[in-house]
Amino acid sequence: MAGNSQRRGAIRKGGTKKGQVVGSGGKRRRGLEGRGATPPAELRTKHPAAKRAAAKARAAQARPKSGGAPGRAGGRRDDGPELVLGRNPVVECLRAEVPATALYVAVGTENDERLSESVQLAADAGISILEVPRTDLDRMSSNGLHQGLALQVPPYRYAHPDDLADRAQSSAEPALLVALDNISDPRNLGAVIRSVAAFGGHGVVIPQRRSASVTAVAWRTSAGAAARLPVARATNLTRTLKDWADRGFQIIGLDAGGDVTLDEFDGSVPTVIVVGSEGKGLSRLVRETCDAVLSIPMAGPVESLNASVAAGVVLAEVARQRRS
Repeated sequence: MAGNSQRRGAIRKGGTKKGQVVGSGGKRRRGLEGRGATPPAELRTKHPAAKRAAAKARAAQARPKSGGAPGRAGGRRDDGPELVLGRNPVVECLRAEVPATALYVAVGTENDERLSESVQLAADAGISILEVPRTDLDRMSSNGLHQGLALQVPPYRYAHPDDLADRAQSSAEPALLVALDNISDPRNLGAVIRSVAAFGGHGVVIPQRRSASVTAVAWRTSAGAAARLPVARATNLTRTLKDWADRGFQIIGLDAGGDVTLDEFDGSVPTVIVVGSEGKGLSRLVRETCDAVLSIPMAGPVESLNASVAAGVVLAEVARQRRS
C-alpha cells in the first residue's frame, strides 16, 4: 500500500489533547496583524518622558507666586492629560475648539460622518492624528467604550484668584466675577462659564476641593468659552471672598431663600455673584461672607432653578443694567 498510512502509530488515537489538524479557522488571523503606531511617550506611564512630564508639572505647581500673568497654574497639581471617549463627545469637543493635543483612531474602525468630521476638524486645527490598535485604546480607557475614537485634552491651567481680581479691576467696565460653591457637576460649571463670557463677566472662581473642575465635559458644555475666560481655583473660597470684599467688591449670594429680590438688586458696581448648588445651596461660611443674598422671583410653582440657569438669569440682568 502506498505510503506508511498503515504503519503502527501513524493514526491519532482518540482522546488526545491536540486541536484541529487542518488550518486554524481564522482564529489567529488578527494575531498576525501589525500593532500599528506606538502611543506617545507621555501616555506610557513607565516611560522616562512621562516621568519627566509629571515631575515638571509638580515643579510648576510648587513654584511660588510671582505676580503678573493671569492663567498660571495654581493650587492642586495637574492630573495629566484627559481622554474624551466616544464619537459624539469627540466631535462635540472639536466643534467647540477644545485645545486638544491628539486624536486617536483605532485600526479598522468603521467610518461614519462623525469619524470623518472629527478627522477633518483635527487636521484643520493642527491636532496630531494617530492610528493605533484597538487594544491600545482599550488600555487607555477605563471602560473600553471608546467606539474606536479618543481625543487627548491637556490639563486645564487655572488662574490665581489674585490675578483674576487684578484683571477684572483693570477692565474699563465694572468688575463682574462669579464664584461657585458646592457645584459638583462639570456640565453646570461649563454652562456658567459660557454665561459669564456671554454677558461680559471677567472670570469664574471655584474651590480647590469638593467642586467640579474644568474637565473635557466642562470644556464641551462651555462651547469653547473656557479657552477665552479665566477660571481660578481658590484654596479657601471664604477667605478669597473676604479678600475681594476688602478690595471693593460687593459679594452677592444667590439662593432661593434670599433676603433681596432680583428687582431690588443693583449690579452697576463691582460685583461677585456666588452661586450655590441646587440641593445644599450656599455653605454656611460662604453665606455669612455675602453682603446680601439674592433670590429670583418665580411666577409659577417651580421652587428653584438649575444653578447654571439661575446664574445666567442674574448675569443677564446685570448686563441689562450696565447697558442702560
